[in-house]
Formats: sequence, structure tokens, C-alpha cells
Amino acid sequence: MKRHLNLALIALLAAGVAALAWKGSSYYSQVAITTMIFVILTASLNYVTGSAGLLTLGHAAFFGVGAYTAALLSTKLGWAFWFTLPVSGAVAAVVGALVAVPTMRLTSIYFAVATLGIGEMIYVTQLNWVGLTRGPMGIRSIGGIEVFGARGMVTALVVTAVVMLACLWVLHRLTHSYYGNSLRALREDDACADAMGIDVARLKLEGFSVACFFAGVAGALFAHTTGYISPESFKFGESILVLSMAVVGGLGSLYGSIVGAVLLSVLPELLRDLGSWRMVAVGVVLFVSILFLPKGLVGEVSAIELIRAQIRRAADGARRTW
Repeated sequence: MKRHLNLALIALLAAGVAALAWKGSSYYSQVAITTMIFVILTASLNYVTGSAGLLTLGHAAFFGVGAYTAALLSTKLGWAFWFTLPVSGAVAAVVGALVAVPTMRLTSIYFAVATLGIGEMIYVTQLNWVGLTRGPMGIRSIGGIEVFGARGMVTALVVTAVVMLACLWVLHRLTHSYYGNSLRALREDDACADAMGIDVARLKLEGFSVACFFAGVAGALFAHTTGYISPESFKFGESILVLSMAVVGGLGSLYGSIVGAVLLSVLPELLRDLGSWRMVAVGVVLFVSILFLPKGLVGEVSAIELIRAQIRRAADGARRTW
């Protein structure tokens, strides 16, 4: 039944993409593309914060590293999207690993403050290294997504959906494996995990690097689908927004990451008629959801219970058939 649920979500996504392609609205398609990019970004943050228990406050910086890598490779070297995508993820992972090595022995709020500092250092570098990043002017004329000669909004929409599904599948397989169990052991009690023979520092570094890789992939998608990037898109506020998406959806739950990202990406657009009050309304929704649903809309326990209930119903149905 879990497989049926996933297939239903994929069918719903395919129907939505088909409807947007048929409607031909560039505005709604761009909103959908941005939402899917934030689904990847939120899922990657949820991997390191929800599963491994490492609160990071600078995730948007690695989103920016991926975006700038893709932008520079596209504008300077003329690389196509399919080459910049994996390279952007790899560069973000390497940068994340290098700057995170000194923080791997830190725990709790100290690790969070360290990631905040790392995020700010990367943002300041992007802002002031004018010779490479063009500073506050940003990088323009970034190549779009092209598949077998086809390009445009529909192509970008379909490719973004496919990349999002691939990223979610990989993160799902990592989370629901023996390796994912080690991450959850690290989250619950790192001292106990160390006593059980788990290399805590190495596991933290690996988890952080994997999350940075997918943040870099999301950044590459962002650069190629918008055609322009600047440091303002990767400030501390973006890190808080992504963290809010993960918390509202439910930490530790991949389904929660999807729900939280979709809710906080689409809701501001739905409330656009409220003008300057729309962000106040979004803030109220965020506050109420955290106040009354502290574990998120689809928390880790809720997601597991849902899957177990579906398995039980499938088993009961099989027994009745026999």
C-alpha cells in the first residue's frame, strides 16, 4: 500500500504538470517549478536536521553554491544543464564538507551557531567576490534547460519534476536503510551511538555533505529556470524559510517536507490579493501550525503509523482473499 501511495502522489504530480502544460500559463508554471525546487531543498535539510538531528541554519548558502556553480559553468564555459546539475551538487557537497570539518565535534546549539556562521561567510563571499560572482549585480543570461532540442517553460517544468522525484527517491532510500537508522541513533543520543561503535564525526560529515549535495542540485535548477541569480536569493532569511517548511511539514518525515514546502511556497501566492498583509497571514498560519501541531502536519511518527496502517490493511485483505 505504501507503493500505491507513492504511485498516487506521482500520478497527482503528473496530472498537475499536464494541466499546467495545457493551460500554458508561465506564471503558474514558474510557481510550480519554484515549489518543486523548494521541495528538494526542504527534503535535503530534513535529511540532516530531521533524521540526523543536526540543526543547520545556513542551508541556503549551499543552495547558493550550487546556483553559482551552475551559472558560472553555463555563462563562462557554455556547459549544458545536464552537465552543470551533477557538478553543482558535487561542488556544494565538497564545500560543505570542507567548511564543516572543524564543526563536527560540536553538538546541539553550538553546531547550529557554527552553521549560521558558515552560511554568512559564504553569503559575504558571494556578495564581495565581484570578479567571480559579479557581487550584488548577480549573474544574468544563464542558459535554460534543453532536452533533445526542446526548451521553454514546459520543458523546464517536466525536467524539474523528474529531478525532484529522483532526489526524493534517493533521500527516501537513504533514510529508510541501515544507514538511516544510524542517523536516527545519532539524533537520539550521539554519546550512546559512539559507545555502540558508530563513528559519530564521520557520520555527521557524511550526512551534512549529502544534504549539501541535494541543496546544490536545487540551486542548479534554480539558476537554470530563472536565468538570473544574485546573493540576495541566498541570505539567512532563506535558510529560516526552508527550516520553517521542514518544521511545519514535520521533521524526520519526507512526506512532511513535501507538504511543508508546498504549503509555504504556494500560500503566499494564493494570498497575493491581500497585498502587504499576505506575509502576516502566512506568519499566522505558521504560528498556529507550530502551536497546535508541534510535530508537524505529517510528522515522522504520523508517517510511520500511516504506512503501518496501510500494510495492515493490505495484509488483512490478502488473508480474506485466501
